[in-house]
Amino acid sequence: MLKSSFTTCVIVSEENKNAIIVDADKRGKYVVCMDPLDGSSNIDCLVSIGTIFAIYRKVSSGEPSEKDALQPGRNLVAAGYALYGSATMLVLAIESGVNCFMLDPAIGEFILVDKDVKIKKRGNIYSLNEGYAAYFDPAVTEYLKKKKFPQDGSSPYGARYIGSMVADVHRTLVYGGIFLYPANSKSPKGKLRLLYECNPMAFVIEKAGGIATTGNQAVLDIVPEDIHQRAPIALGSPDDVKEYIDMVKKHAAK
Repeated sequence: MLKSSFTTCVIVSEENKNAIIVDADKRGKYVVCMDPLDGSSNIDCLVSIGTIFAIYRKVSSGEPSEKDALQPGRNLVAAGYALYGSATMLVLAIESGVNCFMLDPAIGEFILVDKDVKIKKRGNIYSLNEGYAAYFDPAVTEYLKKKKFPQDGSSPYGARYIGSMVADVHRTLVYGGIFLYPANSKSPKGKLRLLYECNPMAFVIEKAGGIATTGNQAVLDIVPEDIHQRAPIALGSPDDVKEYIDMVKKHAAK
């Protein structure tokens, strides 16, 4: 559908090794990077899955190529995701903010249900795969310890992890808190893909007033070198993510 929409010239998909170059007579000015089905390991047990997308303008002159997709997230025109859960929701982030649209099956249309969504300043949920705890960086281990055993008399954070990035990030957007997929000794460059997982989600969270970081830099500032490049990520409520960044800095200083 994207190829025949007269709007795109380059399409990058997690399912295709190389970028798809649209036929010359159907080209438009946009570059689309997407994860068509995020959380596919959850399909057989009926857990929420989704689609993630990121849209850039082609900025180079000449024939479109894979290189047109190698832009930092700061250049995004729009990004978002569709979540297929107890209802179908489309979350769209553009320069002016984040809006949520729910599919009404009765009329086959997406209805605006949440306008100019903003994330909470701080949440009370942390989200990551703790099965990899043996491989965690000491900064991640200490950060989690602070969430579980707070020393300041506050309540411990709840743990939630679905294993579909769309569902985990959407919950973080709605309820606040932090979602983490950090680098670890097994995946030193992180596991999630920059172009069609990290960047679009970072864009949504930033436009909602949150923060998305690798721990060392803003995700949206990374200049990609490969269309399937991986990156570590922590995103969510600004106070929670700042605390994580401070912990990374503290351990880096050691």
